[in-house]
Amino acid sequence: MFTDKIELRDFDKMDPEYKELLGHVLTIQADCEIGGLHLYVEKMLGAAPTKLDQLIVARTAAEEIDHYRKVARVAGHIGVDVSFVLSQPNEKRFIATFRGLINTWEDNAVFGFLIDRVGRYQLEEFYNCSYLPLQRILPDIVTEELGHIEYGFNKTLELIQSGDGGKEKAQRAVDFWYVRALDMFGRSGSKRSERYRYWGLKRRSNDQARQDYMNEVEPLLRHIGLKVPDPTKGRQYI
Repeated sequence: MFTDKIELRDFDKMDPEYKELLGHVLTIQADCEIGGLHLYVEKMLGAAPTKLDQLIVARTAAEEIDHYRKVARVAGHIGVDVSFVLSQPNEKRFIATFRGLINTWEDNAVFGFLIDRVGRYQLEEFYNCSYLPLQRILPDIVTEELGHIEYGFNKTLELIQSGDGGKEKAQRAVDFWYVRALDMFGRSGSKRSERYRYWGLKRRSNDQARQDYMNEVEPLLRHIGLKVPDPTKGRQYI
């Protein structure tokens, strides 16, 4: 197990596998950071129920763009150009969750509640990682992601408490996004995941990260009166 801490000046001396894995994970992270806002900005800026909600949607998008910028800079310093993800069509995103569009406010709320939470888990994998320039950009990004998650949770709860079929709308959105959230952790028993862990670029296996997420989310769903969807129904990666 690799335990050294690497600065940019050390990168050229690293094993080719380390270089490839770091470049790959930074590219995927950049695509995820920019992919979310391509899902919701077009429709949700106009569909948000209040002016304050419109402002928060716009601020969230701006923060995600800044997250992309921070990740892109770290990638660029090691010679990996991730700029292509800025114009990549949604259907070609690396993660299936980001392929498509968000058309309803309940989907936007639950996306923040469930999918931004996966984003937090993805970022937490890099805590105390072997590549120090990546580690340094995490605190500000994670703080903002926590705000996105809280907003999504509060809006989901607000929907449930609104009456007028709000709870049913929230449940349908949860049924849709929960299995996609679980798939975002990747394939169980992934060999690449194990190599990330070997090189100190990630902390948990895909299985462990997914289980930790389920252990956090399922009590929250029950607490706000929603049913936990079947975690195997419609899954792409088991």
